[in-house]
Amino acid sequence: MHKITKMLHERIDIADTHPVVTPIFQNSAFEAHSPYFYTRKDNPNVVELERVMSVLEESEFAVCCSTGMAAIASVLQLLKPGDVLVVNQLIYGCSYKLFQRYCEQFHIDLHFLDLTTEAGILSMPKNVSMVLFESPTNPFVHTLSIQQVATVAKAKNPNALVVVDNTWATPLYQQPMKWGADIALYSATKYFSGHSDVMGGVLTTNNAEIHQKLRDTRFYQGAVMDPNSAWLLRRSMQTFEIRMKAHAETTVIIRDWLEKHPGVTKVYYPNIDGVQLTGYATLLFFDLREDLIDRYPDFIQSLKWFDTGTGMACVTSMVARPFTGSHASMADAEKLQIGLTSQLVRLSIGLENTQDLIDDLSTAFAVIMNH
Repeated sequence: MHKITKMLHERIDIADTHPVVTPIFQNSAFEAHSPYFYTRKDNPNVVELERVMSVLEESEFAVCCSTGMAAIASVLQLLKPGDVLVVNQLIYGCSYKLFQRYCEQFHIDLHFLDLTTEAGILSMPKNVSMVLFESPTNPFVHTLSIQQVATVAKAKNPNALVVVDNTWATPLYQQPMKWGADIALYSATKYFSGHSDVMGGVLTTNNAEIHQKLRDTRFYQGAVMDPNSAWLLRRSMQTFEIRMKAHAETTVIIRDWLEKHPGVTKVYYPNIDGVQLTGYATLLFFDLREDLIDRYPDFIQSLKWFDTGTGMACVTSMVARPFTGSHASMADAEKLQIGLTSQLVRLSIGLENTQDLIDDLSTAFAVIMNH
């Protein structure tokens, strides 16, 4: 036997290793008799993460995708030409643009409605095929009654699918399927990751048929999460509850401080009813006083502990302006239609010392108010 042949096939037998942490299965293929077969179909790291998400969600099934947007795109493929999609008008800017592009391309009737109001919910078309919304919303963190939306949608069309982007509540504080949703979706890049170092998306459902369709879509469009990302997210989930509790405590303190600050005209924080939504952490919005809007660049430049990247819900704090950040994909007229202006500022509260964050914000406000 040539040494090159032997070298190529040299492997250790891992059957009896029994590691206390699942290793990374950084391989694209498995032996033909393996239940995993091919990583685009299944991978041990991805399957383990899906089981973790099902436990947290208390759902029957979970599907992990490469990104949150890939998860949303997979959901849209449950629709067919001629169907009717209803979306709450307060929605992440890239999601908004994806819905427009997808529905135009595949001849799906798209309606952006204000589902934060009873009138908006009741105005859903009778032939609604799917209703998709965030709660809390991006921006303004408004909370929607999942049960009310689901009840009305299914009264109009019993086959209508109710999809909730639960990224900002997380299954720790809100479980959409318990209130009538068919699918919950997540950008795992945010709270689940918590460290701004991995991307991913998660879909959960209790419907076996929907689950299989989502898996098939993921397989054929190649939207599966890679093993390394799944492994990193699995590791992050070990500290998820601890991180969220710490985030939540600091977020409330910063919220109360902002509400008393003369440079702020309004603070946005969700309504925690203790029933549907039982907690909340990290993201705050506030309106700068009108005469300070043009000083926003000086405000962020004066901050020491708030990064200006596009991430959120991670261990380090961040600051952003949704008008030119998360909703940059939308036309100015579309942003103004939902009440989004350059006055709005978003803070993502990290795990730094609370007083350090308050002192940092206080300094930044002093810079722009004393100019």
